[in-house]
Amino acid sequence: MQPLRITAFTATCAAGAGRAELLDALTTGRSGLKPNDFGREPLPTWVGRVAGLEDARLPAEFSAYECRNNRLAWLGLQRDGFLQAVVDARRRYGTQRLALVLGTSTSSIGATEEAYTRLTAAGEFPEDLRCQAVHTPHSTGEFLQRALQAGNVGVTVATACSSSAKAFAQGARLLDLGIADAVVVGGVDSLCGSVLFGFNSLALVSPEPCRPFDAARSGISIGEAAAFALLERSGSETGRVPRLLGYGESSDAHHMSTPHPSGRGARLAMNEALNRAALDAREVQYVNLHGTASLKNDEIEAEAIAEMFPASTHASSTKGWTGHTLGAAGALEAVISLLSLESGLMPGNLNSRQLDPACGPQVRLASARGTVRHAMSNSFGFGGSNCVLLFARAEAS
Repeated sequence: MQPLRITAFTATCAAGAGRAELLDALTTGRSGLKPNDFGREPLPTWVGRVAGLEDARLPAEFSAYECRNNRLAWLGLQRDGFLQAVVDARRRYGTQRLALVLGTSTSSIGATEEAYTRLTAAGEFPEDLRCQAVHTPHSTGEFLQRALQAGNVGVTVATACSSSAKAFAQGARLLDLGIADAVVVGGVDSLCGSVLFGFNSLALVSPEPCRPFDAARSGISIGEAAAFALLERSGSETGRVPRLLGYGESSDAHHMSTPHPSGRGARLAMNEALNRAALDAREVQYVNLHGTASLKNDEIEAEAIAEMFPASTHASSTKGWTGHTLGAAGALEAVISLLSLESGLMPGNLNSRQLDPACGPQVRLASARGTVRHAMSNSFGFGGSNCVLLFARAEAS
């Protein structure tokens, strides 16, 4: 594929609001995970909760979309000059040439949960939660399409943990087909009861901060995040910006919540991303692993990485900083990969102490610094829906 310019990108999560705060947390080892205090009867676990959402109401013109997920989306747009970058792209190409592809797994279901806990005597939703636009899977996508004045395609992708990584792939196809000239891609997911208690019912939630790839890991820590990027075609323009070099998608469909035992889907997606980018695995300096700290997922991903990449590759999961942000994880970890290209920082596995024997020399406990020309980001979702992204520094593409 032709490399695509990433002319703006930003992320807001428990570890920081905006790129500078997030990079500082990654550099200093400051985790965003805290003991869970979300909900009426908090589950005994640790979460990556974004501060201030309760007071961050939407502007009056978007009051029909009022909910936690859309507040988080709006908060995330305010950082790193991202909104202005979208305005500039809209001026360059026109409203009808600006598209949006958003990844999410729960959208605004938290508002629907609250509505059911506050039913009126007649069994109806309370007056303040009767906004139809909130109680749909496309709630955040529709809100963002209006807020950004994106008059082209507006799509919500919901493939569990790979959702917002697949948003990059779908955005790339929109540009390749000439359907749009600029695409806002990203992901937004917020804490809600369905997610916390749903994952707990699968015995996947840890009572302690998650420890990716640790031999004694005990499960995931759930987080929330909003992360966005602006994709445009490469051309004769000036300015050094990172590039999306390739993407790989697969669907192993082995099991609803467990990956294929040989890592078939993960390998297919990684190989497809490398092939699309015309890169060899030896040319990738950093891999941001999916690494949720669940038992089978980490083991299988570690084995695939050990077989596919040289010992010099630095690989890690950053969920010890952010928690697993589900539908937003692909976009959030894409931003972290882009920060690695910019800064040379290759994070380690925060909270982890002793690596699982399945890990090869690529998976590192400690962070490191170096020249990062190419970075890969892995996102593997429920049902075997996998997506891998490959990024390059401007001079490397």
